[in-house]
Amino acid sequence: MNAEQLAEKLVLWIRDEVLAAGCKGVVVGMSGGLDSSVLAVLCQRAFLQSMLGVIMPCYTSQEDEEHALAVASQFSIPTKVVVLDSVFDTLLKVLPGERVEPSVSRLAEGNLKPRLRMLTLYYFANRLKYVVAGASNRSELSVGYFTKYGDGGVDILPLGNLVKGQVGELARFLGIPQEIIDKPPSAGLWPGQTDEGELGLSYEELDHYLITGEASSELKQRVESMIAATEHKRLPPPVASFQV
Repeated sequence: MNAEQLAEKLVLWIRDEVLAAGCKGVVVGMSGGLDSSVLAVLCQRAFLQSMLGVIMPCYTSQEDEEHALAVASQFSIPTKVVVLDSVFDTLLKVLPGERVEPSVSRLAEGNLKPRLRMLTLYYFANRLKYVVAGASNRSELSVGYFTKYGDGGVDILPLGNLVKGQVGELARFLGIPQEIIDKPPSAGLWPGQTDEGELGLSYEELDHYLITGEASSELKQRVESMIAATEHKRLPPPVASFQV
C-alpha cells in the first residue's frame, strides 16, 4: 500500500469511527512533532468543518509551538492555544513533595504535562461532542512509551498500526514541513528530553525489530523487557473476578 492509499484509508477510518461513536468531529493535540502533525492533517481531511487542533504549551520549547502553528496555518486547521504553565505550577504547589530520587521526581512531574493536556482535550471534546484522537504510533505503543491516562488517554489511535518510519513516509506524502520531519522526536516532558534518549535505542532499530523480528540478542531482550513491563498500559484495569 502506498502513502496515498494509506492516507485515504486512514481518513475513511477516522470518519467511520467518529460517526459510529455518535460524534460530530474530532479534536487533536498539536505538539509540533511529526506524529501529531500527521494526525492533525488526516483528521482535517476527515472532518473539514468539524476538527479542532489544540496547542498546549507547558514549559515546552518555543520551536514546538511555532511548528504546530505552522502546520495549522499551512493546512488551514482551526486551533486553540491553551497555555498550561500556570496550571502546572499551581498543581506542583499543592502536591506533597516527599523526598525521592531526582530522576523519579522529574518523571512524576513530567508526566503531569500530558495528563493536563488530556484533561484539556476532553474539555473541548465534551463541549463540541467530538472524539479525542491520539497520535501514538505502533513503535511507541509496543514498548509503552506514552503516559498512562495522559497521551494514552484518547478515544481513537489512527496511527497505532504504523511504526515511526511509516509515519515519516506519510508525513512526506502529506507535505508536513521538512524541519518537523527532521527534528529529534520528543515528548517535551523536560528540557532536552528526546524519545530515543529515554528508550535507549533508535526508532530505526525498534521499527526493524517490530516488522521483521530481527535484532541482536541484546536489543531483543531490551525491547521484550519494555513490552512486558508496560503491558498494564495497553490493557484495561484488572477487575476482581471472584464471586461476591
